[in-house]
Amino acid sequence: MDTIEKVLEEVLTMDSIGNSNEIVLYNDDVNTFDHVIETLVRVCNHTSEQAEQCALIVHYKGKCTVKTGLLDELKPQCSLLLEAGLSAEIV
Repeated sequence: MDTIEKVLEEVLTMDSIGNSNEIVLYNDDVNTFDHVIETLVRVCNHTSEQAEQCALIVHYKGKCTVKTGLLDELKPQCSLLLEAGLSAEIV
């Protein structure tokens, strides 16, 4: 394996490790479907269809991964979800 291949492999490995974080949204008995959908569209840049699917999954399964990515990008998004009254965490 030459030097370029080693560097590329390291970058790909670091990239996959960096993207292994996810925001998980949890079900609650407080927020309406409309509020959850609007918040996911605003905070996570979901389409309305994507946000609606996530809201349904949360409702029926109890939780749903709504965003994956780098921890530094997810932290402010998760904070905004929490500020909007949703139950979420980064795992």
